[in-house]
Amino acid sequence: MLASADEILTTHAGSLPRPPELLDLLVRLSRREPLDDAALAAAVERATRDAVAKQLAAGIHVGNDGEQPRESFLSYVQHRMSGFGGASQRPIMRDITRYPSFLHLKLPDFGRTMVSLMNAPQAIGPVAYTERRHVEEECALLARATAEQPATFRECFMTAASPGIVAAAMLNAYYPTYDEYVTAVADALATEYRTIVAHGYVLQIDAPDLAMERHTSYADRPLADFLRFVGTNVTALNRALRDIPEERVRLHVCWGNYEAPHDDDVPLAEILPLLYSANVGALVVSLANPRHAHEWRCFREYPLPAEMLLVAGVVDPTTNYVEHPGVVADRIERAVEAVGDPRRVLATPDCGFATAAGLGEVAEEVVWLKLRALAEGARLASRRLFA
Repeated sequence: MLASADEILTTHAGSLPRPPELLDLLVRLSRREPLDDAALAAAVERATRDAVAKQLAAGIHVGNDGEQPRESFLSYVQHRMSGFGGASQRPIMRDITRYPSFLHLKLPDFGRTMVSLMNAPQAIGPVAYTERRHVEEECALLARATAEQPATFRECFMTAASPGIVAAAMLNAYYPTYDEYVTAVADALATEYRTIVAHGYVLQIDAPDLAMERHTSYADRPLADFLRFVGTNVTALNRALRDIPEERVRLHVCWGNYEAPHDDDVPLAEILPLLYSANVGALVVSLANPRHAHEWRCFREYPLPAEMLLVAGVVDPTTNYVEHPGVVADRIERAVEAVGDPRRVLATPDCGFATAAGLGEVAEEVVWLKLRALAEGARLASRRLFA
């Protein structure tokens, strides 16, 4: 993947706002309701073209399709893989449930129309990748949408769920053990991973399981148990990536893309050595939000491996504050200071802006303002760092 050879490159973490017409269709798709396939395809095509154009206008160097064809970053796999049905009963994140007044404050948001990530289908049979046409169509659509633009991305990426987040959020009601389940998911997702890379795109693995599960399914268990879980999931991911060059893969790790206290988040320092064991060429890590902005220092204590890039989160996707470009530049420069080389740092928002259809904290117009601020801040930092 491209490094920041003579300027800090900008990218984002995958999901971007979906238009209302597409939102309604994707919510219905997630519930497996009858749909007009042609209407859905046309809405996806229009939304993808718009997402690509707006990224380029904002100044994004490394872009994607905004995940417009997907109902969410996670549950989309139910349409591409066999073995899923029914609904999971996933525990709600501990930093939400432990504060009743906060939960009451957020109740109006919980009632809106959106794809549920807490009740995704569960594994009820053997898991296999059976509908490769969906990822092929998605890759082809991104190629069409970028080709028709007068400008172009320096590079394109496409996201895919990690084996660990699928196994953690789409609960197991079939396999004898978790290890067997996550291994089966890894073997299935390998097809999607290889297809994305074969189309010439950088593969971004979305793996909130490697951080967020500490305050979700592991909230009442010792840290050591969670770290073993992280190790198991990294092993499964490496299995799925075994035929893909590390330099074509970036790993996105986050603590959950929602506005809440986050005071139960596992510190980055606890998991960073395990993240380094993933067979990837870059880490995409949250370094902008108020709970993790200080953790750029972790890359001093645990230096980034020589073959890895850092895609540093420098914009918060859970607040409607628009970062000043000077703030963005400062955050980029701190990441560069910790890594030691500006060529090994890219700039991104911490996470996606619409990780599920209907789920997002930031108004659509503000999303594009924040991406413009990202680009302006990167240009400011570049003038200082590459002078």
